[in-house]
Parts: sequence; structure tokens; C-alpha cells
Amino acid sequence: MTIHSTVADKTETSAQTNITFGNNRLLIDLCGELDSNLTKIETAIDVQINRRGNELAILGDLDARKHAEATLRALYGRLEDGREMEPADVDAAIRMPAEIFEEPLSGDQIEMFSGNRVEVRTRKKVVEPRTKAQNSYVRSLFDHELVFGLGPAGTGKTYLAMAVAVSYLIEGRVDRIILSRPAVEAGERLGFLPGDLKEKVDPYMQPLYDALNDFLPAKQVEKMIEDKVIEIAPLAFMRGRTLSNAVIILDEAQNTTAMQMKMFLTRMGENSKMIVTGDPSQVDLPPGQVSGLVQAVDLLNGVDGVNISRFSFEDVVRHPLVARIVRAYDQQTQLPGSRK
Repeated sequence: MTIHSTVADKTETSAQTNITFGNNRLLIDLCGELDSNLTKIETAIDVQINRRGNELAILGDLDARKHAEATLRALYGRLEDGREMEPADVDAAIRMPAEIFEEPLSGDQIEMFSGNRVEVRTRKKVVEPRTKAQNSYVRSLFDHELVFGLGPAGTGKTYLAMAVAVSYLIEGRVDRIILSRPAVEAGERLGFLPGDLKEKVDPYMQPLYDALNDFLPAKQVEKMIEDKVIEIAPLAFMRGRTLSNAVIILDEAQNTTAMQMKMFLTRMGENSKMIVTGDPSQVDLPPGQVSGLVQAVDLLNGVDGVNISRFSFEDVVRHPLVARIVRAYDQQTQLPGSRK
């Protein structure tokens, strides 16, 4: 990717960095309606950005100017590549260093990761990590057989796992995707609910269905589920199986018991990848019962082939208020005498 811009006045003692852009139309898109993107960058990085023709002048301390410059270059390069730019892309560029946005090597999904930019290709969209933790998580999903994604709601743990699973499937690296969640409660007493198995399980699997429909056409999802290429299975139905040539995702894993987690992890067969996601701070098990997720992370930390990725409120990519809510709860649980 070539960014047609020149930078002047960048000495260590300078209080201003000037960037000249070669394409005024792209510069308009970069700045956003009523310079909304520039305002967002100014607020997040604590700089002032002045626009003069096809030049942007960044004022502030040196580190902040470098950060702002990298953000602007990354976004301008994105536009030069002909890619759309949404508000979330501006947030991602602010959060992550510019080298993540460099041009990937040609080739398939795996070869791409020898470059710097990380993205996951699915049938309907290209999915890009929006924080450093997400970037590291996606890389680990391609590099490890077993990955734990731990953190609060809205950090993309399950969404990114689903994107990678779909990518593996459409590239022929696996034959199927298997999705599971602890349903109803840790004991999974599905028999008390009305309807057949699918009707019992569907409400608990809806977030996984939502993600699938983001990555694959709806009719294709229906056909794949019908043909068992995509399998939705309650955790209790995993017992006794060997899961080969598959990506297996266990969501909301904080609500598994220690016995259930051991049972699940030992289902892995040849050419399979397991992804376990959950929020250890949101355990709904009865008091005194150890979460299988918490125990597994403690036991398997450092085991070859296992990666543990952790997210915080800084990685929340939903509405900005969600990040502030998560941070407030985290701070409350750290107070003396508070219950986690």
C-alpha cells in the first residue's frame, strides 16, 4: 500500500507535524462529515489538528503527534485501498499502531499472517481486529490448537472466533464447525423445556446464529445446519464423541463445571481446533462450585499448543458506554469487602 503523502517539520523539538495528502477527495473522506473523524482523533489522543487545503497540521507533544500521524496515515491508506471507513475503523486506528494496517502478502488466509495487517475473510465480509488484544487473539486462533478467550461482554471473543471458524470452513481446512454452550444452567436440564431439542437449545444459541449470519448467507447457514456441516450442540451431548476435522467453539464457558470442561477438552480429534470463550467474572454456578473455565485456565497455562488471550474494558467495541459500564463494575469488585 502506497500513501501519497509527505511529512515536514518533524524534528524532536518541533511542536507541529505537517502531513500533505495527494488526493483531496480521499482527504475529505478521511476528515469525515464536519471533520468528525478529526475531532474524534483530537479528543482521543489529545492533539489539535488544523486543516489547510490538502495539508493537516498536528499540534501537541511529540508522542501524541506521532500517534495521531500514524492514525491518519493508516486511515488514509485504507481509503487508498478502496476500502470503506466506518466510525469503528477510526476507533481501531486510534487503538492500534499503524503497522497493523500495512499491506498483507498475497495468498491464502494463513500466508497473510506473515504480513502485519490481520483480517479474517468470510463469505459476506472481511473482519478486522479493532484493538491490540483482538489482534493478538486472532493471530493465536490461527497459530494454536486450543485457545481460551477471556474477558467481558462486547470484546469480540465469540464474534472473532466465529469468523475464524467460518474462514477455516470455506477454505477447506476443516469439514465442519461445532458450536456449543452450557444451556439453561450448568446441569443443562433441557428436558423440562417444551419442544424438540432444536427448540430447546435455539434461545441459548442465538448469539452464535447471529454471528453466523454476519459471515454467511442465511440460506447457506440453513443448508449447512441441515447437512450437519455446522452443528449446534448442547455441552451435555458432547460426551463420548471424538471431534475431528472441525473447529469447535464453546461459548459462555464460565458456566461449565470442572467435570464438563474436562469432558469437552478431551473431545478433540485429529486436525481440530478448539476455542473456549467466557467471562470469569460472570459465573452463574451455585455458590462454592468451581468454574471449569477458571480451573482449566489455571491448569493449562503454559501448556504447549494452548493460548490464553485476555481482554479488558479497553477492548469493548460495542457502544462506548459499555466500556465505561464494564470499567465501573471492575473497579467496584476491586474494593475491599466487595464480592466478585
